[in-house]
Parts: sequence; structure tokens; C-alpha cells
Amino acid sequence: MPHLVSHLLHRCWTTLVLLVAGLSPSVFAQPKETVLYSFQGGADGSGPVGSIVMDKQGNIFGATSYTNPCVTSLQCGSVYELSPPQQPGDPWTETTLYDFQGFNHGDGGSPEGGLVQDAAGNLYGTTAYGGGGPCILLGSAVGCGTVYELVRPQKPGGAWKEKGLYSFQGNQDGQFPIGDLVFDKRGSLYGATWFGGGQGATCDPLYAYCGTIFELTPPRTTGKNVWIEKVLHSFAGVDAGDGGQPNGGLILDEAGAIYGTTYIGGSNCAQNSGQGCGTLFQLIPQQDGSRPWSEAVLHSFGAGDDGGGPNGNLIFDKRGSLYGTTVGGGNSNFPSGAVFRCTRGPNDTYEETLLYSFYDGPDGGFPRAGLVFDQRGNAYGTAALGGLNEGGTLFRISAKTGSFVTIYPFEPNPDGNYPESPLIFDPVGRLYGTTLDGGTGQACQNYGCGTVYMVGP
Repeated sequence: MPHLVSHLLHRCWTTLVLLVAGLSPSVFAQPKETVLYSFQGGADGSGPVGSIVMDKQGNIFGATSYTNPCVTSLQCGSVYELSPPQQPGDPWTETTLYDFQGFNHGDGGSPEGGLVQDAAGNLYGTTAYGGGGPCILLGSAVGCGTVYELVRPQKPGGAWKEKGLYSFQGNQDGQFPIGDLVFDKRGSLYGATWFGGGQGATCDPLYAYCGTIFELTPPRTTGKNVWIEKVLHSFAGVDAGDGGQPNGGLILDEAGAIYGTTYIGGSNCAQNSGQGCGTLFQLIPQQDGSRPWSEAVLHSFGAGDDGGGPNGNLIFDKRGSLYGTTVGGGNSNFPSGAVFRCTRGPNDTYEETLLYSFYDGPDGGFPRAGLVFDQRGNAYGTAALGGLNEGGTLFRISAKTGSFVTIYPFEPNPDGNYPESPLIFDPVGRLYGTTLDGGTGQACQNYGCGTVYMVGP
């Protein structure tokens, strides 16, 4: 679910689950959490979204969906850099590297995914709106979304340069790119659009079709700057037993096959207004490149005790099993999301196992981001809601046993609130992420404008 929608929904959420005793795991002593930066909702932006990345110097880069001033909320957003202090304990320095100008200026607008970084330190991401496409929303031209690159300056302190790599055209092409991109070994980028693709008619009343997986290939000839977009799969939605609204955050195996999730669709769920509870899918490339990629639905989520509404950013373990989270389903009495594992069995079948079901109590609830492994095989993630302070949680779970520990309960204002970004490790094992709300910003009603945080010793 795009955070523009989920942000409004979680504002209205109230829960009585905290009144139920004895259902959540033990909460360990809190490690130290440090807010590195609180967005103020002005030119620095607000609502950090998607994955952050870190360079060799320890600088952190990310994207926000909003900046102020802008014409409309769909025509702004930014890419930022956070630089560590010279002396421990001093504040980090935030620098806005680029402000998006939106459809009216032929630029992207409103990022709905985070960043990836190439070997040279250049940054790549997507915007949900903007670009040169003809898409209309509620009678206004908004564009169909873009893929962009921010080129690192040659000299320290120089200006970063934004390059629009592709503008989506909607319909057959794709519309509303979402989630993080991923590189393959040749430097091609892969991602997802929530809408477009020309297939499926039941995924959303405002947008056409059920979404795509796309490949963006860089120019192979020196001097040419045109990237080539190719739709690898168009989703047909629940009516065809296929997924709908893919999440992005894809992962590739050694053979080049692509794995991901769709938020709705599938064939194993009558809930969610009949749209289906989502799928885990595989796209297999054809060896000669002359035929379309083939799709296999590895698992259709059924809500209830199965989990429903999977998120993006899957991860592999050393044996090739896939791990991820769902925002719904899980425990049938308190369906607040789950952590799942999907393991390959005989004849390329996959078996799904729920490792943990959230209760929206002190353990947290409704995880909206994927997981990350440490060197010992433990997975870490965040739950957007719940926790001792109702600001969400950071958790650890054993991939082998499902043993679950709440590492940190977020406390709204001035702490972060509503963590929904994937986590990253630094070289010494500290965790970094963002919260959509919280912090000291005063320009975002009573919720704060979001934070970048660190958790560790």
C-alpha cells in the first residue's frame, strides 16, 4: 500500500489489544536509540520514504515525499544527505541534494520508494508522479511517474545533478512506480509500478490496470544517454488468479530470476473486498531473450492464519528460502501482520511458514517494511504501529526458530513514530532507518515530520 494512503489510515487507527495481557513476547531492556535528524517540513522535506543507503564515508542518503513550498503534494519531494559529525555527540548535518519540480516542469514528483547506489556512488530512485506521461488523476494532469538518477559530483562539495532516466506513459507501459529499485550484474534496473500494464480491471477505481514489473537497461553505446524500458510482466489481478499491485523491493537470484510480492490478487482469499490477499511470485527469464519472461505464483496469501497484504523487500537466506512480512493476517484473533518464510520443496513447489504473528501490543503490529539479516542469521525489521508507546517497534526474529524479541519501542515526539523503512547495518553493526512521523518538526500538524534514527550500542 502506498504510504500516501497508509499514512491516512494509521492516523485513524485505534486499538484495544494493549488491554490483553500475556499475548506478546518479552520486551528486553532498551538499547540506545538516537534520532540523527528530525525533518522540519520546510525546504528540508517531510515524510521520509523507502530505503536509505550509506556510502563509504558514513553519509546517509534518502528521499522524502514532501517539501514546502510546492504547488501540490504530488509535485514535490526531495533527495537528502545526512553527514556524520566531526566530533562524536555533535549533530549530524542535513543537506538537500535535489528538490523535485513535478509534472508542471517536466520533472518527477512525490517519491514512493527509496534509493539504491551504484559502485560510483550515484543514486537511483523513482517518483510516483510527474514526468512527461499523460496520466490524469481526478481531472488534473499529474504525470505517470519517473525513474531518476542523481549523479555524484566529481569534487567534494560540488552540486549533484539530476537526470530523468525514464518517464512512464501509463496504460501498457506502467504507472505509479513504487518501492525500491534493484540492480542486476549488468547494471540494468528492475522495479514495479502499482498500476498500468494493460491487464486486470478490478485493482483500483481511480487507476487503470493492475501493475507491472519493468526492466530499465542503460545505454550500451558511449555517448548515448537513452535508457530503454521493457515491461517484463503485466499483472492481471484476482479475476485471473494472478497478483495485483506489485510492491517493488524485488530480489534476484544467481540465475537472474526475479522474486517479489503483490499487495492484492491471488486465488486463496475471499477477504479484502474480493481483491485477494496478495501473492509471492517469480519471474523467469527466457534464455535466448526472444520470448517474454514467464511468471509463476509461488504462494497466494489467504489472510487469517496465513498472512495477507505482503510488503516488498524480500530477502534470501543461505539456503535460498525467502523471508518477508505482511501488513495483515497472521493470528486469527488479532490479525496484525506477520513474518513469513517461503521454502522451495520438490518439483519447484514452495511451502510458506509463518514465523511470527503480531498482536499490535508491546510487540508491535502491521509491519510495512522488509527484513535484514545480521551475520548470525537473525532477521531485523520494524512494525509501524503498536509497542509500549504506540509509536511502532524495532524487532529481531530468529530465522530458524521464530524466536521474537522487541528491540526498541518508538515513542512519538520527539522520538520517531510509524517506522516503515527497511533497515540497514553500518560496518560495526548499528541499525539505521527512518520514521514517517515523529521528531521535533512543527510544520506537520501534531505528528512531527519524520526522522532518521540509529539503534545500537
